[in-house]
Amino acid sequence: MASERATLDVAERSDFGSRTTRRLRREGLVPGVVYGSGSEARAFQVPEREIRLALQHGGALIDVKFDGKGSALSTVVKDQQRHPVRGNLLHLDLLEVRLDVEIGAETVLELTGADEAPGVVEGGILEHVTREVAIMAKPGDIPEKIEVDVSHMAVGDTIQLSSVTPPEGVSFQIDDPEELTVATLNPPPVFEEPEIEVEEDPELIGEEGAEGEEGADAEGSQDKGSEGSSGSEGDSDES
Repeated sequence: MASERATLDVAERSDFGSRTTRRLRREGLVPGVVYGSGSEARAFQVPEREIRLALQHGGALIDVKFDGKGSALSTVVKDQQRHPVRGNLLHLDLLEVRLDVEIGAETVLELTGADEAPGVVEGGILEHVTREVAIMAKPGDIPEKIEVDVSHMAVGDTIQLSSVTPPEGVSFQIDDPEELTVATLNPPPVFEEPEIEVEEDPELIGEEGAEGEEGADAEGSQDKGSEGSSGSEGDSDES
């Protein structure tokens, strides 16, 4: 396992305070602390590039050596503080561990075979519900990730944590794995075609209305003309 560990050479730090921390960051250094079980915490500083490479190395363990002296300390990451916008590392807390004692940790659940799943091929939507899970393992057995095969999933299928087998030496720390959903495959979305409303041309409506009014006026004028003629005839007879 030693060959799989990242190694970090750090310098012990004795100056503290916000001004000192800002100065270190301007110089490309990251401040940190190693917390030991039963021993005093030790502050350190290390170039940002070196600590970035150590974190990207893979595996949970990081061997830390102070000022190139003494034996390396076996540690795991306890906490990382990153800039909220840029994402660069601002502070790192490490925890010294014993390799023969199990500790609690979190690891990533990674879905594999999604493109081959029958439900995905049919247009279903694969939802990754739980992405991290709490585990117990010895420091050297903590996996970087646990793969979950979803290549068999059809539409409507669900994978619970109870159906996921952890690596040897690792156990899930959850009361009821049956209740923890890892992934679901939902039906394809249904798109309803919008109804097309036929709008009448207001110009045609206006023209029809105008024609109707003109016809009504013409009929009214004709009726009035007829009444006028009848009246004249009546007057003529009386005379």
